[in-house]
Formats: sequence, C-alpha cells, structure tokens
Amino acid sequence: MTPSISLENVLAILPDLALLVLLIAVIVYNGLIADDDDRRNVGLVTAWGAAIILFGMLLLAFIYPDYSMQPTLHWGGMVVAGPVTLSFRAMFLIALMLTALLSLDVPELQRGSYFALLITATIGFDMMAASADLIMLLVALETASISLYLLVGFNTRSRRSTEAGIKYFVYGAFASAIMMYGMSLLYGVTGSTNIAVIGTMVGNAFAGVVPVEIISLLLVSAVMLVAGFAFKVSAVPFHFWTPDAYEGAPTVVTGFLSTASKAAGFAVFFRVFSAGVFGYPEPGRASWAWWAMLVAMCILTMVLGNFLAIWQQDIKRMLAYSSIAQAGYIMMGLVALLKSQGDDVPSAAGGGAAIFYLLMYVFTNIAAFGIIVLVSRKSNSTQMKDFYGLSRRSPWLALAMLVALLSLGGIPPTAGFFGKFFIFQAAVEADLWWLAAIGILNAFVALFYYLTVVKYIYLYRSDDDDVRITVSRAAGVGLAITIVAVLYLGIFANSAYTWAIEAAQNFVQF
Repeated sequence: MTPSISLENVLAILPDLALLVLLIAVIVYNGLIADDDDRRNVGLVTAWGAAIILFGMLLLAFIYPDYSMQPTLHWGGMVVAGPVTLSFRAMFLIALMLTALLSLDVPELQRGSYFALLITATIGFDMMAASADLIMLLVALETASISLYLLVGFNTRSRRSTEAGIKYFVYGAFASAIMMYGMSLLYGVTGSTNIAVIGTMVGNAFAGVVPVEIISLLLVSAVMLVAGFAFKVSAVPFHFWTPDAYEGAPTVVTGFLSTASKAAGFAVFFRVFSAGVFGYPEPGRASWAWWAMLVAMCILTMVLGNFLAIWQQDIKRMLAYSSIAQAGYIMMGLVALLKSQGDDVPSAAGGGAAIFYLLMYVFTNIAAFGIIVLVSRKSNSTQMKDFYGLSRRSPWLALAMLVALLSLGGIPPTAGFFGKFFIFQAAVEADLWWLAAIGILNAFVALFYYLTVVKYIYLYRSDDDDVRITVSRAAGVGLAITIVAVLYLGIFANSAYTWAIEAAQNFVQF
C-alpha cells in the first residue's frame, strides 16, 4: 500500500528535505565559484544553512507540539517522529554547523565536495534516528557510513589520512555485513522488518506463545546487530579502528566522527533494543544473555578506553581512547534503561541520561578537536608536546581547552559533571550500583590523562612561547558556542535533563 503524502508525513522528514535542499545549494554554489579564494564561502553557506534548519525545526516543534511530543509513525511505518528523533536531529545539526565553522580555515578542506559529504552524512544520521524499520535503518546507516569513509580519507596529500580511510572502510564494511546478516535472521524468524512489530512478536516468543526454537536464532541475531551498532559507537571489542581513524582523519572530521556518528549509533542502539526486538532482560530467561553481554561490553569499554589513553603521546589518539571510554559510560545508560523495562514500572532515567550525555559530548569534543586544529596549524603535528605553554601563546585557547578537558573528566561546573552524574544515578536507580561504582572508578582514572594535558598547558614551557596562535572569526564563533554551551549545561542542567527524560519516555512507550 502506497502511503499518502499528508502534512504530517512531510513534517516528519522536513529537516531531511531541508538538508537535501542545502546539499543541492552547496553543490550549485561551489560550481559557480571561479576563484579558489572564495571556496571558504561554501563552508559559510553550510554553517548558516545548518543553523537555519536547526532554528526552523525547533520553531516547528513549538508551533506543532503534537509533532514534537508524541511518537508517531509515518510513511508506511518506516519513519517515526517525536521527541527522541527531534533531540538527535538537533545534535546532528549542531555538529554540522560547528564542524563547518571550524573547517573554514583548513586549506585542504576548502572544497565543495567536503561540505557536501558533511551534509550527506548528516542526512544519513537524521534518518538513522528516525528509522522505525530495519530497511530504512540500513539505508540510512550506509548513507552515513559511505560519506564518513570518504571524509576520513579526504586529505589525499596525507598518507595517514588515506590509510585511515581505507582501514575505516574495510572494518566498517565487515561490521555492516555482519549486521545485515543479523537483520536477515530477524526477518526470517518474524516475517517483518518493522521494529515495533518485531518487538511484539519476539515478546510473545519469550512468553512462550510461539515455539521456543526460534530463541537461539534471536540470540545469534542479537549478537550480530550488537556487532554492527558497537562498531558505530566504538565499543569494545569493535573499537580497534578508532585510534587509527581518529589520528589519520583531518582533525575537524575527527571531531564530527566522534560526536555526530556516535550519537547516531546510539540512537539506533536504543531504538532497536528498547523496542523489545530481542525481548526484555529478565532473570531466568534467554533474553538475559544478550543483556549480560551488553553489561560486559560496557565495563570493558570503560576500562580499556581509559587505561590505554594514559599511555598516548598523540593527543588525537588520546582522545580516541577517551571516546571509547565515553561510549562505555553511555552504554551504562542503555543497560540501565533496558533493565528497567523488565520491571513492572519502567523508568526512562537511563535513556534521558544518555541523551543529555550525548548532547554534552557533542559540544565538548568538538571544542577539544577545534582547539587541536588551531594549535596543529602552527606545529604541523598533534603531539602532546605541542600544547606545552599554550597558556602563554593563547590564554583564551588555553582556557577553552581547560573547560573542554574538565567537562570530559566530569568536573563541575561543566556539563560533563552532570552528564556522568545522571548516568551513574540512572544505574543506581536500576539497582546496578556496582556498575555505577565501576564507572566512578574509571572516571577517576580518566582524570589522570585529562589533567596531564592541563599540566602541559599551564605549567610547562616551550621554545615557541612567543609564537602567537591566530584564531579566525569563524573559529572563534564556533569555539565560543561550544564553551558557552558546556558551561550553560553544567550550571543550568535541569531544563535540558528534564527535556531528555521526557524524550526518553518514548524509548519505553514506542
């Protein structure tokens, strides 16, 4: 049956249509520019376009509250609109806008194809967050993934960038193949690709309504889907691509990859598992097995990421392992949400904490990588020693990096403090106090390598103490937005967290 094109259907994908229009505008505008000196304006068009789409989407949500507050299916059950989708789309548009601003002064990225790929990846992320069907999810994921493969290896003059792009592509294709096979098993068992329908059928299976023989296939499928999703979020043991890809990719791309891509990965992670596609974790049932697997991955991801970050001398590799550890914290929100769904009164605290954490992480990590871009332009490297005496060369950049590192470490009054607090609180409320304790211990370990960079910035001296680091207006605006947002979310966290909890209710209801 062909779905009717109603106003509600159009509104459900309006941000994606707007991004498509922006993509066409960027391509046409780039083709009309004759002078290479004007290529910078393509990035400005991208940044302004993302900002306008973000403002328009939020305005539309205010005008049509039903569109923003109620989860509804559209386009034949392929797309779901609601507060969860709105929250993640806002993160993606913020990441696109900030990445475009920070890319304006990177010569090797001054090409229209680069900004077109950023927009295409964002369209893929948007559709991932809005997917209510496995086919839509797969198409959206591959749209985003192919764009990211090209972005990671975009700097063809750099051997490391080319190598990183190839590695990311090979590992990503392998993970996608495993995930696709898991989806095919789900379809073979249930005869449906709709996530909600599959959740209902699987719930009946675990309740003994249908033959129990399919449970083994469901568990195999769960492992395969976890492999694909875990690759997107850099969770152990599917993290091995992260350090090389983060180090080799253009630094601005690394910031985009570590935030928007991770948020999109967790969007589908939460969407699929919270819908009961593999049942809800209850002791004594087979569904407990895959939940225990997620808990083990959560712990290993935190521990491995934090301890390996300690030994890194390249700051991009250090933040790569930090990103792995951050994925472990967010997974804590996932396992807390899933465990609560097996209770008589489900709680959305885990989902709300994860959404708040991802929003905080978008601003924090893009700020950190944006500063690395500016520093590395002077030193032509990303070694830790390049940050020696940064407080003397650029006090404002040093202060911004301090705020970003403190937020990553979870120190008040930054957003990172409440991000970790809400995650640990959700774990305790789900009766996972021991998991929260492991997370707190890991947070203390992380402070060691974050504060080590702070020590380099403020206490060490460099031969280049007199070399000033210039910051363009676009980069200054981008960094100012990130730092103000990090401090605002750290001081006035309650309003954002309340919205995140309300949005996460749909993980329980849908």
